[in-house]
Amino acid sequence: METELRVGVDVSSTTLDVAWSDGREEQVANHHALVEKLVLKMKEAGVSLVVFEATGGYERDLHCELSRADVPAAMVNPRQVRDFAKAMGRLAKTDRIDAKTLCDFAMRVRPEPKPAPSEATQELQALARRRAQLIEMKQAEENRLIHALGKVVTKNLKAHIRWLETEISSVDGGIDKHLKGHDEWKRELTLLDSVPGVGRVTAFTLLSELPELGTLSRKKVAALAGVAPLNRDSGNMRGKRCCWGGRSEVRAVLYMATLAGLKHNPEIRSHFDSLVARGKGGKVAMVACMRRLLTWLNAIVASSTPWNPILVAT
Repeated sequence: METELRVGVDVSSTTLDVAWSDGREEQVANHHALVEKLVLKMKEAGVSLVVFEATGGYERDLHCELSRADVPAAMVNPRQVRDFAKAMGRLAKTDRIDAKTLCDFAMRVRPEPKPAPSEATQELQALARRRAQLIEMKQAEENRLIHALGKVVTKNLKAHIRWLETEISSVDGGIDKHLKGHDEWKRELTLLDSVPGVGRVTAFTLLSELPELGTLSRKKVAALAGVAPLNRDSGNMRGKRCCWGGRSEVRAVLYMATLAGLKHNPEIRSHFDSLVARGKGGKVAMVACMRRLLTWLNAIVASSTPWNPILVAT
């Protein structure tokens, strides 16, 4: 008989719809004081798991409060929950229905609870993402400058590009200052930087977007990054394996680090060439090298051992 109490929470910008596994339902405003009160109620009731979806930041306050109160919580992928709802025959969609679906998801699927990232990690993540946004804007303006017509537009584009460069430098300074204030990050930065091809941007992006690095198996960390090949077999049919899902920010820096590694890291170059020689396509070989690089980085952080090409080659 089910005795553990689980809760599903549908988060929006203004409200939290809450469904309890004992049948209770309620709605509270997504306001810090009321979220804190709700979490306290969950803790006093002995809730064993709270499940909610990632909603682009609106769930952050709830997740942080649950972590502070030591209430087990799991933030899940909305696509996964929607597929679960369809499998249950629930095609209608409202906040109340979604909360009930999340509660059922907590009871049947039982996703692994994970605490919210620390405030320091969240700040580093915000800085890293802001830097990426500025880089994207700068690239867009440079592309527009190529085809710009008229002196006024050209002058405006150049001025904006200079301003963006100043802002990027400012964010870089903020990232460096933030990293220097944490000894654990300084240790991990030194370890990551020891790998040929891995630079500063790759290192701080991994620290912010993949804090699990060094704590998971190579298969799990590859799946989190979205570089693990997935089987597509059925009966006698053997489909082509492919990679999908995962954290796009991590894949982006892994790709650039692997690209640099093809020039500066003999082990990556050797692995790439061997795959191509066996008939693998360039993209397939590239993703395989990304996965291998991530495996090395995961082992390096886990063992606190700097890059050693002799150990890698064995």
